Amino acid sequence: MDVANLSAFIAIAELGSFSAAGERLHLTQPAISKRIASLEAQLENRLFDRLGREVSLTEAGRALLPRAYQIVNVLDDTRRALTNLNGEVSGRLTLATSHHIGLHRLPPVLRAFTKRYPNVALDIQFLDSEVAYDEILHGRAEVAVITLAPEPYGLIKAVPIWDDPLDFVAAPEHALARQVHVTPADIAGHPAVFPGNNTFTHHIVQHLFRAQGLTPNIAMSTNYLETIKMMVSIGIAWSVLPRTMLDDQVVRLALPGIQMSRRLGYIVHTERTLSNAARAFMALLEAEIVFA
Repeated sequence: MDVANLSAFIAIAELGSFSAAGERLHLTQPAISKRIASLEAQLENRLFDRLGREVSLTEAGRALLPRAYQIVNVLDDTRRALTNLNGEVSGRLTLATSHHIGLHRLPPVLRAFTKRYPNVALDIQFLDSEVAYDEILHGRAEVAVITLAPEPYGLIKAVPIWDDPLDFVAAPEHALARQVHVTPADIAGHPAVFPGNNTFTHHIVQHLFRAQGLTPNIAMSTNYLETIKMMVSIGIAWSVLPRTMLDDQVVRLALPGIQMSRRLGYIVHTERTLSNAARAFMALLEAEIVFA
């Protein structure tokens, strides 16, 4: 079974489009269609239903998908294991990271890595932390540096690197900022701009309110912390931000006895053979950054 055909099949299944799959694999749509036709002929089964521009997996396609992932990942794993034998730190390292970590935590690490290992080509993908877990599980990224999930994920090794305290924040002119004593009940009564519902940070904050029997007044939400900071700074809502983002645009709301924090670090697949480049990057993280 041709691995190129399987890679085309996986790309279409993930993206729901022959043209989008062609863009990912740098192929024309006719070339993608030819690969799928060849695979369908070999397996004697139709793998996709095509209704206009809509593409969906058939029953045979759904049965093939997990096996296709397994075959492609085993072949990639074998290539890495053989390449690692020469001991060189070179080749391509596909790294996923969140926008916040990419902006505020990773630059000095990346600077040191590229200086020490100039023969490594970095392919950096900026993704939500939650999406990065899927990228690692499906083998599309080798290492992800992200906000770690509060609970363990199967087949994922998570290594905490940074402790990231979270603070309730508001604009200096906001009513909450003028209060001497602020409680969660006070905060819950004002409109908030929250991290997106699917984010680990959202779940951390919601857990705090639920534990006290409170429901925050969420007026809007977004996955981008820089956008949240901007919305807070203009005074229309309060929110929760990493302490590293605080400046004169937003102020910390001190709540006695309330502490929140999230863990930032890297994740890898437990059953994947890591490249020498990935191992070198992980070692640099662990040696230069200590989890507090």
